[in-house]
Amino acid sequence: VGMLAQQILSHYGKIDVLINNGGISQRATAFDTTMEVNRQIMEVNFFGNIAMTKAVLPIFRQQQSGQILVISSIAGKFGFFLRSAYSASKHAVIGYYESLSLEEEKNNISVTIACPGKINTSISINALSADGSAHGVMDHNQDTGMSVEICVSQIIRAMKKNKREVMVGGKELLAVKIKRFFPGLFWSIIRKQKAV
Repeated sequence: VGMLAQQILSHYGKIDVLINNGGISQRATAFDTTMEVNRQIMEVNFFGNIAMTKAVLPIFRQQQSGQILVISSIAGKFGFFLRSAYSASKHAVIGYYESLSLEEEKNNISVTIACPGKINTSISINALSADGSAHGVMDHNQDTGMSVEICVSQIIRAMKKNKREVMVGGKELLAVKIKRFFPGLFWSIIRKQKAV
């Protein structure tokens, strides 16, 4: 990864923005999910993500400028059915980049954490089942979710404003506020939601 970052720097002379958007979801209970699948999700969503950042961070420090966009998820704000490892990985991403943001502010490096909700992507089709095979189904939440174009537009707007965090989606984002201010109500609502 470090060599690739250096190749990009050699070609363009500068790196302005790093976008960490790779990830894989899950559609299986915590009980049924194998440890191998748990590790695979953490490897892709957390360790792979921060490996990219660690490769580019020395360049940003040398330039005394740079912006990192990391895609977490609304699942990084609360757990949900069939998403135990996925949610854990997205919680980890938020914690890591909140810390990094504080540490690198003095180096003129900014971090924006995006937390999308229901977005119309193929994430559910490619999600891992308990044994690591693909879920293979377009879930209702993704099928009826916000378009990718609108999602990206909102994220770019947040980056231009150097926002530390942006929530993107529809009414599902209310769950984050309800959990914060009315946790009892949150848990009674969330347990009635469809898992797919």
